[in-house]
Amino acid sequence: MFNKDTIRTIREQSHEMEQTGRLTSQALELIYDHQLFKLFVPKELGGNMTPLPEALRIFEETAWIDGSLGWLVNIGSGGGFFTSSISPEVSPRLFANREAVIAGSGFPAGKAKPVEGGFVVSGQWKFCSGSTHATIFTANAVIDNDPIRSFIFLPEQVQILPDWNAFGLKATSSHSIIVKEVFVPEEMTFDLIHSPHHFQDPIFYYPFVPFAQASFAATAIGIGQHFLEEANQLLEKNRTAWTASSPDRVTFVKDQIEEMEQVFNRSVNDFHQIVDDSWAQQLRQHSLTEEEQQRISLQCQKTAQTALRCAGAIFPLLGIHAVMEEAPINRIWRDLQTACQHTMLVPYRDVDITNQE
Repeated sequence: MFNKDTIRTIREQSHEMEQTGRLTSQALELIYDHQLFKLFVPKELGGNMTPLPEALRIFEETAWIDGSLGWLVNIGSGGGFFTSSISPEVSPRLFANREAVIAGSGFPAGKAKPVEGGFVVSGQWKFCSGSTHATIFTANAVIDNDPIRSFIFLPEQVQILPDWNAFGLKATSSHSIIVKEVFVPEEMTFDLIHSPHHFQDPIFYYPFVPFAQASFAATAIGIGQHFLEEANQLLEKNRTAWTASSPDRVTFVKDQIEEMEQVFNRSVNDFHQIVDDSWAQQLRQHSLTEEEQQRISLQCQKTAQTALRCAGAIFPLLGIHAVMEEAPINRIWRDLQTACQHTMLVPYRDVDITNQE
């Protein structure tokens, strides 16, 4: 999708982005030019509606270029999933802008009080990736004892608390947001589960949890692919020095990388197979059973953990320079650790990465 010059340019800016904690203007322009924040926005709203399997491969490619870039494309485009639940009177003005993108949180950390014409909302929500370039914010709040509802805020209603201090995915601006006694009209609220679908694209009927897990897993895959690529490059760069200090070292490291590549690639193939099959079933208008959704979830977790453990098996073999934060392999490794820490990718059970059946 991207030419070699573009890939090289973005990677040359990766260290700068990590230092500043946000994407460069060139990286953002790349996203806007390719409508990567609009992969799930209906064409009626000026979007670039994309089949799920194709979108997942875009997440992989952008994460392979740079972990923070891929994470933000995944998160930013995922906000398009909400467009079908948002009032059709509101969505055109929210998503028509070329740079339109949502940042927010699904955790119900706010409280909303019903008032005439809408609600007064207060709250603080953590981990809102893309907060510094978002044009729309969404967050969940509790209304007295009623079910949780989602609220839409404009940037001028939101205070960003710069507290994203993770050791990886540093350029994602995943800061907290705060709103204090903000009035939100009824039309600027929605219920992702119970709202009627205003658009009929197949993605809006795909179960949300497997959709989100597959998106996160695809991002982890892309970062994992970059890690293996960089590990091979380090091997070649250090071949002479490593051979001089320890004749068996190069062969040992090479064999380990090749073994981990095979394990990783098998799991990636299994991931794409199960998601592709589920999408084909969705297009046939056959709803996924609870058991099928569980299978997708487990494979997403399994593949992410496979990427993590394969990288973990290789990283200690790459020499002392790999522990330096400015080393590309170090940044990639930290990005992978951080991406796979997302609760949707943690299986909370033992996962055998050698068994991909």
